[in-house]
This record gives sequence, C-alpha cells and structure tokens, in this order.
Amino acid sequence: MAKVIAIANQKGGVGKTTTAVNVAASMAATKRKVLLIDLDPQGNATMGSGIDKYEVDSTCYELLIEDKPATEVIIKETSGKYDLIAGNSDVTAAEIKLMEVFARELRLRNALAPVRDYYDYIFIDCPPSLSQLTVNAMAAADSVLVPMQCEYYALEGLTALMDTIKKLASVVNPDLKIEGVLRTMYDPRNRLANDVSEQLKRHFGEQVYRTVIPRNVRLAEAPSFGAPAMYYDKSSTGAKAYLALAGEILRRRNKILKEAS
Repeated sequence: MAKVIAIANQKGGVGKTTTAVNVAASMAATKRKVLLIDLDPQGNATMGSGIDKYEVDSTCYELLIEDKPATEVIIKETSGKYDLIAGNSDVTAAEIKLMEVFARELRLRNALAPVRDYYDYIFIDCPPSLSQLTVNAMAAADSVLVPMQCEYYALEGLTALMDTIKKLASVVNPDLKIEGVLRTMYDPRNRLANDVSEQLKRHFGEQVYRTVIPRNVRLAEAPSFGAPAMYYDKSSTGAKAYLALAGEILRRRNKILKEAS
C-alpha cells in the first residue's frame, strides 16, 4: 500500500511545489510507482509536470466534488515519469463546494482508497493556507513533509505549523505524523541561514532531513520548461539534492519497517 505524504507549509514561497514535483520525479527514478496530486488551485505542480493546466479534462475538482473515480482522473504521461492528478483554478470551486458535502474532510482519503495499493508513494502538493483542501490532504496522508527556508521568521512559523498539524491530527487523522523538515533554498555562505539551520536541528532533531536543497538556478528554471530538474539538467546541484532526499526518505521508511517487524 502506498505511503501518502502531504507536502505543506502555510507560508508561500518556500519551495513547496518545487519539492513536490522533484521528489516525485526522483522517487519515480528509483523505479517506485508514484502519484502526485496537485491540490493547489495555482496548478503549478501540474505545469511543472509538463501538463497544461488549462487543457486538462479532469482535476481534483472532479475527484472531490463529482465523485469521478481516481482511475479516470489520473494522468499517466508526465515529464517526471510519475502519475498525476491535476490542479487548476477549478480547485478553488472545490474549496467552496466542500462546505456543502457530507464528511467533507474525508473526501480525498476515500477517493484515493481504490488506488492506494497500486502505488508505492503518493505525494500531495497542498495549498499555502489552512483550507478545506489542506484538511483533506492531512486526513488522507500518513505524514507531512514540511519544506522551509532558513530565515528569520521560519522557526516561529514552523512551530505554529507543527501545532496546527497536531490539532488537525487529533480531529481528522490520529495517525498523522511529521515525515520530516526540509531545508530549501539554502545558501551555506549566509550566516543567518546557518544559524537558523543549527537551531532547527537542536529543536527538531532527527525530524530535520540531512539532505539540504540549495539555491540553484536550474531548479528555478526547470518549471518554465515543464520538467523536473533531473530531466532539465540532471547534473545540477538541485537535481542531485532531490535524488538524495528520495534516498533518505526510502532509508527512513525501511528502518521503520525493520523496527516494526
């Protein structure tokens, strides 16, 4: 059964969608079956997967509101070699419609149930806000991956986000855990970034990934070419960093499975 990981941060501009697209592509490159769900109405993960968000027949809206089966919504041909459930501005309407639906927090979890056995990993790119869409992602997920920049307000914001995740877990998904904290857009020459990074490690310990995603021009350019960094420039430091992250996620999961057995 697939491990479902929500990629979330209430603060925008922290590399959330970049992480969603690139970790999905990196995991698919390790021969795992991967599904990426674009739950953000901006549709950036869809465009970054080489799919025109204006031309798609079905999105998360049809999945969540119209009860269209996941098998009919999933797009198989993406530039990242993973499957995709697209997002665009229609998903904003889903946010509103969800308010009228019974058991609205569980719509995504229930919709994914028939396809979970087919995949190894399902990644959900959440909106940069605490909305009904984000609540649906948290209810459907096994864990939350939190990308963040090592900046002045980051620690305060991260503490608030962790508290929000705990409160959501107690209401909609008691099994929800923190998958890990990912340092993004990292510049080791920046003294503040290094200071915040050290505070993060002290405060959150092993929850902080060893892998660090650097500031990288190729990572920034790749979405405009509709491809993950590893297919735009596989030799770039950004592409290599996300491959390393995929490896770290796999090792953590294997360790947990071994300890459980």
